[in-house]
Amino acid sequence: MDSFLLIVGMAMCVLVLLCLYRVTFGPNVLNRTAAISAVGTKTLILLLFMGEIYGRVDMFVDISMVYALLNFLGTLVLAKYIKATGEVECQL
Repeated sequence: MDSFLLIVGMAMCVLVLLCLYRVTFGPNVLNRTAAISAVGTKTLILLLFMGEIYGRVDMFVDISMVYALLNFLGTLVLAKYIKATGEVECQL
């Protein structure tokens, strides 16, 4: 089971690198914001995999919950900043 989690974890690291490419060379601000959020989500999954490998899932779940909350709040703050600066027009 540990080798399976390591292989999936390495695949997730490759996906994080692809998202970081989108953050760096994204066509607009909204794509970059979505990519940053995706990197945070993939990091959460990697934390949970690490918890399973080390046999301390309870500790890593607590850490990942705090990280998820920070990721969500960071995305909200970034969206509010983008709206305030007027980089993206809101269409309702």
